[in-house]
Amino acid sequence: MRRLLSCLFLCLLPVILHAGEAPRPKVGLVLSGGAARGLAHIGVLKALEEQGIKIDAIAGTSMGAVIGGLYASGYKIDELEKLALNIDWQQALSDAPPREDVPFRRKQDDRDFLVKQKLSFRDDGSLGLPLGVIQGQNLALLLESMLAHASDTRDFDKLPIPFRAVATDIASGEKVVFRKGHLPQVIRASMSIPAVFAPVELDGRLLVDGGMTDNIPLDVAREMGVDLAIVVDIGTPLRSRKQLATVVDVLNQSITLMTRRNSEEQLAALRPEDVLIQPSLASFGVTDFGRAQDMIDAGYRATRILDARLAGLRPKEGMDAELVAARTPSQRTPVITAIKIENDSKVGDDVIRYYIRQQLGQPLDLGRLQSDMGTLYGLDYFEQVQYRVAHKGKQQTLVISARGKRSGTDYLRLGINLSDDMRGDSAYNIGASYRVNGINRLGAEWLTRVQIGNEQELYSEFYQPLDVGSRYFVAPYAGMESRNVDAVLDNDPIAQYRLERYGFGLNLGRQIGNNGELRFGVGETWGKADVRIGDHDQPSEDFTEAFYELKYSYDSLDNVYFPHAGKDVGVAFRQYEPELGSDQRYRQWEIKFDKALSSGPNTFILGGRYGRTLDDAEVVISSFQLGGARQLSGFRQDALSGQNISLARAVYYRRLTPRAYLPLDFPLYLGASLERGRAWNNDNEFDSGYINAASVFLGFDTPLGPLNFSYGFNDDDQQALYLNLGQTF
Repeated sequence: MRRLLSCLFLCLLPVILHAGEAPRPKVGLVLSGGAARGLAHIGVLKALEEQGIKIDAIAGTSMGAVIGGLYASGYKIDELEKLALNIDWQQALSDAPPREDVPFRRKQDDRDFLVKQKLSFRDDGSLGLPLGVIQGQNLALLLESMLAHASDTRDFDKLPIPFRAVATDIASGEKVVFRKGHLPQVIRASMSIPAVFAPVELDGRLLVDGGMTDNIPLDVAREMGVDLAIVVDIGTPLRSRKQLATVVDVLNQSITLMTRRNSEEQLAALRPEDVLIQPSLASFGVTDFGRAQDMIDAGYRATRILDARLAGLRPKEGMDAELVAARTPSQRTPVITAIKIENDSKVGDDVIRYYIRQQLGQPLDLGRLQSDMGTLYGLDYFEQVQYRVAHKGKQQTLVISARGKRSGTDYLRLGINLSDDMRGDSAYNIGASYRVNGINRLGAEWLTRVQIGNEQELYSEFYQPLDVGSRYFVAPYAGMESRNVDAVLDNDPIAQYRLERYGFGLNLGRQIGNNGELRFGVGETWGKADVRIGDHDQPSEDFTEAFYELKYSYDSLDNVYFPHAGKDVGVAFRQYEPELGSDQRYRQWEIKFDKALSSGPNTFILGGRYGRTLDDAEVVISSFQLGGARQLSGFRQDALSGQNISLARAVYYRRLTPRAYLPLDFPLYLGASLERGRAWNNDNEFDSGYINAASVFLGFDTPLGPLNFSYGFNDDDQQALYLNLGQTF
C-alpha cells in the first residue's frame, strides 16, 4: 500500500507544482497588407521564432495572407526567406508565360513589325476589356506550386497553425473571412488589388483585396479565440502634396486612404496586453520586391527591439518540442492517380489534355506542369489556366481548370515603321493584323494582315490543326503585295520598278515542340513590274510564277524585341517549276540566323542573312532586298536589291535602367552594331561589293512595343535616321 501511495504521489507531483501557474495565453498573429512591404513579415516571424514564441493562430490580409498562409501550412523561416529572395517577381506578377513555353505559332505573331499590345474582341464584335491589368495567371500558378502539400486541407483550423484570410466582395463591399476553402485560391483572392489584379470569382462572389475592408484583421484573430495578439502593421504611409505628381500617385493615394481608415479602426481596438510591431519601412515602396532582404531585416529589427515586451510570451521549458513539431513541413509532392479537365473555352478537353505531360502513378512534377500551364495559356484561348490536386481516399486527382476568355479571343494588332536618309528620301509602313481564334474545337484560326505605305500587303491564311496537339496542320492562303525594286546597271540605279504580286497557295506543316516548325507548300502568283521612276524605256514585266517550297523555322529567343538568350533560325528553299505553270524554272534559297548572348545588362547578337538565286531569272522579279537599321545601316529601308545577298552583323546593347518587379517594366537600352554585306546579280551587271556599315541606337521597350531611334552610316557614303515601333532586328 505504501509503495502504491508513493507512485500515485509521483504521478500527481507535476500537477501539484503547476497548479498555481496561469495557463499559457493563446497568441494570435495579425499580418497586414502592403504589397512588397509585406516581405517584412518574414523578418518578424524569424525574430519571434528565435525567442521561442509559439503562434496559435494567424489572420492575414493581402501579402499578410501570403506570408501567413505559407507559414501556417508548414513552411520554415529559411524556406520563406529563400522564396522571397529567389522568386522572379516580375514573372510572378505578370500573365505572360516564359517565351520558351509559348507555342511556336504564337511566337510568330510578333514578327510582322507589329506592336506587342493587342486589342481583343468578343464573338459579337464588341471590344473586350479585362477586369484587371493583370489576370494573375502566373501568381496563381506560383501559389499552387508552393501550397501543393496543403491542397487536401479545406478546413484551415486543421493546418499546422489555424489560419484566416480576408478578402472583399467588390459587388457588395462586404468583408469576407475565409475559414475553409482551397488555400491557394483564397490567398490569391485576398491580394487582388482592384484594377491591378483581376478579381477572383469564388462561391458566387467577385473578390478583391481584403485591405479594402480590413487591412489589419485584429478582429478576425479575436474571433479565433486568442487571448492576445501580436499585430504587424506594414501599411503604406500617405504621400505629401508635393509627392502627388501623376495619376498613378493619386490612384495609389486613394487606395492608401481606404486601407488606412479601416487600419486605424483596428489599431484603436488594441488592448494593453497586445503587442504592436511597426517596422521602419518609410523608404520602401509597394513594388520594391528587389529589396526583399532589406525589408526582411527591417521586420526582424523592429521585433527584436521588443524583446523585453515579448519575453512574457515565451513558453515554459519543455514547450520547444511542440514548437518544432508545428513547424515540421508535411509531404509536398502528391502522387497523381488521375487527371480531370474542367473547361469552358472554345477548344476541346482533349486539346487541353494533350499538353499535360504528367504521368499517372508518378509524383507531381511541378516544373513540367508549370511549363505545360504556360503553353496552354500561350494559346490565347484562356483567361486563366490553373490546377489543383483533389484528394479522395487514396485517389489524388490533378484537376486542370481552363476558363475561356470573357474579353474575347479575336485580336487586333497594329504597328508602324518609319525611316529617313537625311537626304529627303523617307519611307513608312503602317500595318495591322486581325486573328480570329477558336473557329472549331481543334483550335482553327483565321489570320488577316494588312499593310500600307512603301510596301503594301494583304495576306489571309486559314490555319487548321489536324490533331489535338496542333502537331500537324494545313494552311491555305491568299494574298497580294506591292513594293519598290531598284534596277541597277554598272552599280548605278537606272530605274525603280513597282512590283505587284497576287497569289494563293497551300501549306502542309508540322510543329516541332514550342520552338520549331516545318512547312511544305505549293503556290501560284502572277503580277507585273512597271517602271515607277527613271528610264521609262526599260521594259515592263508581266509574269506568272508557280512553285513548291520547303521552310524550316526555329525560335528559342526569350524576347523577340530585345533578346538576352536563345536563337532564331530560318531556312527556306523554293523552286519555280514550268510544269506547275511558271514562266521560268529557277531556284532560290535563303538562310537567316541570330544568336543572343548575355552577361548581366550586356547583350550581344551575332547573325545575318544569306540569299541565293541559283539559275537565270528576271532580275526585278527574283531579287532579295537589303537596307535599313541593322540591315546595312545608312541605307534607307530596302534600298539595295539583288538576286543574291549576304549580311553578317554583330549587335551590342546594354540595359540602362534597373529591372522593375512589376509588369510595368519599360527598360531603356543603348546599343550599336557593326555590319558587312553585299548584293549582286547573276548577270554581273550589278555587284555592290562588300559594304561596311555601323549604327548606334537607343531602344525603349514601351507599353505599346519597342521604340527605336537609330542613326546609321556606311562606307558607301550613305547615312540615315530611323524611327521604328515594333520591329527591332
